[in-house]
Amino acid sequence: MTVFVGTSGWQYRDWRGTFYPKGVPQRLWLEEYARRFATVENNSAFYGLPERETFATWRRRTPEGFVMAVKANRRLTHDRRLREPEGPVAELMARAEALGDRLGPVLLQFPPSLRADPGLLDAVLARFPAGMRVAVEPRHPSWWTDRTGEVLAERGAALCWADRGSRPVTPLWRTADWAYLRLHEGRARPWPAYGRRALERWVERLTGAWPEESDAYVYFNNDPGVEAPRDAASFRDLIGGAGRPVALPAESAEEGETAGQDGDHSSYE
Repeated sequence: MTVFVGTSGWQYRDWRGTFYPKGVPQRLWLEEYARRFATVENNSAFYGLPERETFATWRRRTPEGFVMAVKANRRLTHDRRLREPEGPVAELMARAEALGDRLGPVLLQFPPSLRADPGLLDAVLARFPAGMRVAVEPRHPSWWTDRTGEVLAERGAALCWADRGSRPVTPLWRTADWAYLRLHEGRARPWPAYGRRALERWVERLTGAWPEESDAYVYFNNDPGVEAPRDAASFRDLIGGAGRPVALPAESAEEGETAGQDGDHSSYE
């Protein structure tokens, strides 16, 4: 298992002067972020799908080996509610593919009010190119059925494991040979931080469910107060300490840095 650990998004104003050193302009935040983490989940694509050239620019601005997961635009998941997926999926892929080898999984997060329809889910997943990794995060409890798990497994899509309040809010199904985990809100202080034990439990769940050769993508969405990068760095250390290969930023890898020795998070004050 190669574990890619990062945050959901990188352009948060309250990270200025904390995660991002004073004097680093916002136009260089992605480059600075990529010095600290080897992956990011692009959640801005959900609100407004960037042009293909923007994705191409992100590729040029990030180092070799960097991975950008992309949250699908709300037009597919929230406006059309999975119906008529051909256009939205084709448009998403036509633009996001400009990331080239930087493109990671696509995340489909459903609205909380969207009730289960395995047929629609299957039709949406069928529109993605063969080999494209797609993670699915349903949020209505009606989705937790055997048929949902079967559709995901048949399409090779990962059920996105999600956490809120330091507890799982999704079943811990393994539907693909790779994993996707989103951590939305911890219970430690200061809010919404995760405590060490909560992070250790997620390390145990991931390493217990997937063999060492599987990949895992882990993103922290608790961005207020710079908690997301702090918790992501801690999680990276913990899972590296558990013996799993961890994707490191290019600069760290070149210096021979290993998981468990990364002290970047100590400066997120």
